[in-house]
Amino acid sequence: MYTVFTMSQASRDRYRHGDLRQALLEAGLDMAREGGPDAIVLREATRRAGVAPNAAYRHFADRSELVRAVSDRALAELAEGIEARFDAVPADADPVAHAHGLLRAVGEGYLDYAFREPGLFRAAFTVPADLDRAADPVRGSARGRTPLVLLGVALDAMVEAGALSAERRPGAELLAWSSVHGLACLALDGPLRALDPATVAATGERLIAMVVRGL
Repeated sequence: MYTVFTMSQASRDRYRHGDLRQALLEAGLDMAREGGPDAIVLREATRRAGVAPNAAYRHFADRSELVRAVSDRALAELAEGIEARFDAVPADADPVAHAHGLLRAVGEGYLDYAFREPGLFRAAFTVPADLDRAADPVRGSARGRTPLVLLGVALDAMVEAGALSAERRPGAELLAWSSVHGLACLALDGPLRALDPATVAATGERLIAMVVRGL
């Protein structure tokens, strides 16, 4: 008994045109979407891409490199969602209202992605690293700004508008980030996961308003 190795026409085309890395990354993203970062398996990625297992090592030395690439892409998607909300904040609003709008955009975009793409959200923050990585230009994002950098932009706007004192600015990212990320984790994997979506959404709105006021 043996297994016949087959390759789809789409996979053959991607491989022939030198896009195997992208095909493997897309497979990794699909696996993370289905089951979070723990579901990412390099051998399964090659199967989904329609190539032999050893072909992956030309692009990813091991599973951890594929997980890192998936994490980078997920961070980019999260950042792009926040950027889109940034662009929707009325530019003609008064400075305080504009700064508040930017800060709300960060929180709303963050929670939207967490609940819309829970597997990718988990993958986005699965790679152990320090804060330097959280502020590095993110690969795959058109503007290269990470969620943490975008949060900093909003907080700087708060200071410039007089809505946040300069003395309270240092470390404000950590307070705001911890609050919103904490809700996401509690609702996805913690004791709040039994709450209905409407209650979670309402809690998110109140939490973001509390962060805006409290800073």
